[in-house]
Amino acid sequence: MSLPALMAMLHHLAAFALVATLAVELALFKPPLSASVARRLQRTDLIFGVAAMLLLVVGLMRVFWFEKGPLYYWHDLYFRIKFGAFVIAALISIYPTVTFLAWAPAVKAGNAPSVSDDQTRRVRMCLMLELTAIVIILPCAALMARGFGYLR
Repeated sequence: MSLPALMAMLHHLAAFALVATLAVELALFKPPLSASVARRLQRTDLIFGVAAMLLLVVGLMRVFWFEKGPLYYWHDLYFRIKFGAFVIAALISIYPTVTFLAWAPAVKAGNAPSVSDDQTRRVRMCLMLELTAIVIILPCAALMARGFGYLR
């Protein structure tokens, strides 16, 4: 198996893991939360973060060393939109992650975290916006892979 093919597989595996963990977070985050559900959310968010980092690192490695090269990708409109949507989603994901991490003392003590209605709305909105970014990223990836959007 070639190294570019292996990198493509890792990239896709990380992308599917990211989508799956995001869906799990959205399904689990329905306050009031028990301590065990909060712990599951924290673990799921950790996996989400690892998947996102792997996706970014492997994706950039593909851009710079394993595919057509950075000059090609940075001249593709759909790559720029895809990368921008990823960066925006990553920034949006900070709020849920910080929220889940703030529960650590309560969860460690076996207590359910206290989640206000405002916090619930904000976290759910962030999760939905992250999913919306995926809806933007997927068609851009397909278009980009077929050479649409290349700006000369």
